[in-house]
Amino acid sequence: MNIKKHIEMFARTKINNDNIYNEFSLQHELGFYLREELKSFKVEFERNVKFFSDNQDENFLKKFVKKEMDIVAYKENTKNLEKYAIELKYPTNGAYPRRMFQFVEDIKFMEQVKDELGFTKTYCLTLISDSQKGIPFRYCSRKNEGEIYHYFRNNKEIHGKITNPLNISEVHDIKRKFSIEWQRINHTNFWYYLLEI
Repeated sequence: MNIKKHIEMFARTKINNDNIYNEFSLQHELGFYLREELKSFKVEFERNVKFFSDNQDENFLKKFVKKEMDIVAYKENTKNLEKYAIELKYPTNGAYPRRMFQFVEDIKFMEQVKDELGFTKTYCLTLISDSQKGIPFRYCSRKNEGEIYHYFRNNKEIHGKITNPLNISEVHDIKRKFSIEWQRINHTNFWYYLLEI
């Protein structure tokens, strides 16, 4: 199943100012779209990692950086064979360094879900709108900006230990290598990136 193709089609054809106005609306519109497209899959919201884990030990479950996946799709009677997870972000109120670190946290979480729970593929979809304070996520003319900005503005590779610029004791170690490429959605103010893990 090519879930990535469906997510990209949703982004190109369904995202507009009328139906996507916050992260909650993005989650539900994408989820409903996937339900229509993936008839043989169960599509659910905010599913806890515990549901997909044979290991119910609290110490195992505590190592996940988050507990609930924004969207999951799986075959109902074979939830351990083919399953997908999607983490979403749609920031609308600035707070750039904090939100950028949350983007990194989503990547870490999706790596954990794939590696520890055996998901077929996992995804991170981030949407921004130039009309909702989104421009600074992908561009800024200042030369003196913190390292976290370079991952999202200058295609710096996301890999290894990445520190929260607002709390240096919080670090995520990203195993794989990712580069952010913002894609504009057909003559709108919306931009997105989609990472497949």
